[in-house]
Amino acid sequence: MFSKNIFFLLSFLLTFSFGKAQAQSRTKVNFGADWEFKREETPAQDWEKVTIPHTARLEKLVVIKQFQGTSWYQKKFKTAISKDQKAFIYFEGVMQEADVWINDKKVTNHKGGYLPFTVDVTPYLNANNENTIKVKVNNEDNPDFLPGKPIKDLDFNYYGGIYRNVYFITTSKLHITDAVNANKVASGGLYVNFRNINKTEASGTVQVHLQNDFDAEQKASLKFILTDNKGKKTEIKSDNFSVKPNTDFVLTQNISVANPKLWSIHNPNLYKLEVQIISNNKVVDSYSEKIGIRKSEIKADGYYLNDEKIYITGTNEHQEYPYLGYAISDEAQYRDAVKIKNAGFDFVRMSHYPHAEAFLNACDELGILVMNSLTGWQFFGGEQFQKSAYQDIRDMARRDRNHPSIVFWEASLNETNMSPEFMKEATKTLKEELPFDHNYSASWIDNDNYDIFIPARQHAKAPDYWTKYNKGNRKIFIAEYGDWEYYAQNAGFNQTEFANLKEEERTSRQLRSAGEKRLLQQAYNFQEASNSNRKGASTIGEANWVMFDYNRGYSPDLESSGISDIFRIPKFAYYFYQSQRDAKVVLDKKLFSGPMVNIANFWTPESPLNVTVYSNCDEVALYVNDILISKQKPTVNNNSDKLEHAPFIFKVTAFQAGTLRAEGFIKGKKVASNTVKTPEKASKIELSYDLSSVKINLEFPDMVFVYAKITDANGTVIPTATNEVTFALSEGNSEIIGQNPVQAEAGIATIILKTKDLKKKIVLKATSNNLQENTITITK
Repeated sequence: MFSKNIFFLLSFLLTFSFGKAQAQSRTKVNFGADWEFKREETPAQDWEKVTIPHTARLEKLVVIKQFQGTSWYQKKFKTAISKDQKAFIYFEGVMQEADVWINDKKVTNHKGGYLPFTVDVTPYLNANNENTIKVKVNNEDNPDFLPGKPIKDLDFNYYGGIYRNVYFITTSKLHITDAVNANKVASGGLYVNFRNINKTEASGTVQVHLQNDFDAEQKASLKFILTDNKGKKTEIKSDNFSVKPNTDFVLTQNISVANPKLWSIHNPNLYKLEVQIISNNKVVDSYSEKIGIRKSEIKADGYYLNDEKIYITGTNEHQEYPYLGYAISDEAQYRDAVKIKNAGFDFVRMSHYPHAEAFLNACDELGILVMNSLTGWQFFGGEQFQKSAYQDIRDMARRDRNHPSIVFWEASLNETNMSPEFMKEATKTLKEELPFDHNYSASWIDNDNYDIFIPARQHAKAPDYWTKYNKGNRKIFIAEYGDWEYYAQNAGFNQTEFANLKEEERTSRQLRSAGEKRLLQQAYNFQEASNSNRKGASTIGEANWVMFDYNRGYSPDLESSGISDIFRIPKFAYYFYQSQRDAKVVLDKKLFSGPMVNIANFWTPESPLNVTVYSNCDEVALYVNDILISKQKPTVNNNSDKLEHAPFIFKVTAFQAGTLRAEGFIKGKKVASNTVKTPEKASKIELSYDLSSVKINLEFPDMVFVYAKITDANGTVIPTATNEVTFALSEGNSEIIGQNPVQAEAGIATIILKTKDLKKKIVLKATSNNLQENTITITK
């Protein structure tokens, strides 16, 4: 594979001095401000000033007949580059076909909304420094590239606009390339691979791809700087080399790291790798990425991370926000990853497309394993579609191959009857781009071309589902479970027990307003399925369907099998999963970990008297108005016997208004507690906003959920409250996104607050008839 590469057998254990090399020449500037926008369907519309990320149209909470069509973006900008420099504009994602003009000259067309593209603008810039970029964006159905299926028939929505970040990059004509833009097999940019990993040493290679756009040969060397999470630096310099004019060049560096800090789900240690090009004693270009060192292996008896066998527990996620679609900030992406980790998960499947770079960066930093996924759902197109799929596999691999979080690559089209020829070519394409061991390919079709089989439970039937699958060393990862088998098949193992339930009561698709009985049933469905998954000897892990409620093109309602709703408010099932992480696990302080206990009950006269408590403790004591009901161990039966921590079910003889209190004990010591109070008359509004440990961006647009809870005088949320709440801004540079006024659902009314240039405080008031109003102040 790398026979033509130049190997310099140097070690990162050595440190070299380079004299006084000048500062790096590469700049990467957020290019999202000061754009203008209009939709082609409204030609009389004035240009609207917008900031990118941007959605072509704000949609309703439940998206029906979402916008599809052509939009235009334009921006005037100034830039000055020297004769020795290059300038690029990097688009992280445009949905879904983009035509780009620079100074009225068309420079590119890009198809596909989930992967990036780069425009070399150097030849098109005006000498007078006044420039204009125009981007035509279309998100209409197109069967020639992924996902291919019309939105009206699709199980998710793709929202128009330049919805991910845009950057303006300047660097030397001798520079490190962008991996996707270079379009070289298993090359471009930086490609880091550690092959031999143990606690005392990790060794591998860093491949660097350079481009010389000078008309003369360039002499240079590379400087590698590896910095650990404590700031300790190790440096190395390559031998000198020459790059011929207007050609590319690949250098592959052997590396060795002593006593490496391994990346894991509980301790996601990261290194910063910076590579500098030194020419004439100057740093003419510098490129860096965060990397992790970890060993990911599937063995005969299961999945191993850093030689430790683990059963992978995870979820699926769609990247949409209510109203805004896909156009959310990096901070919002990170907050979603925090919520996934806090829910007890250590894995996420990208359903059903490559997610934003910021989300993958968050998974790296938080210790979340990832299945990266090719865009697709129930659609197999013709020759051009298939060619586009192969290119997307290459672009996905090139963009994401250095992320330590990614352990599986779904190089298949989800729930699609792919041809044998396509599956063979898809895996061949992936392996060409990822030629090293332990880059595992995955498909929902059980096919020998792929490394692992990732069925959904609904593709089998009760009572066995996939527990009897046995293909020798071939392993199963349950890619979806807990929803469809309880929705369409109404399967599961309790048809007799739950025969008295209506179909809508048995399903896992439950809004937060569905009430305790149905929310408990949703949580029980997930519990039952998860417990069953663990009975399969060939199963190495699972991902439930789904983390957050979301919109679908084919259905005029929310898909509500999320363990949190579309506003990221947890349902009972959230706490079931949170209880499955062991109490001994201690995560970063910004994350939730350790002992927990949660009462899945509102404690009203209509509440179940069989009280469910989720906890990772040895024992739980339940009190009603300070009177002990029972102190007991988990309730273990055929539907909980394989769980890490079975729920606790307490039998209360009669309802008494007041307080339920649960206390968790480990080895006899009280370590956690939770209290639920009977709600009284609605009295006031309590306001809060969610940052999930990520501060609001002070410069560029950010968006945070603001929650108005309808409570009684004691602060207890009224779980049946549907009051209409009106939000009003009195100070601050922000806007309210969403319905306003908005009706509360299950006692909580939610808006999105979109901020910009948060230099001063934001003051937000919430009012509702016959309730005490509230005001909240948001500062930097």
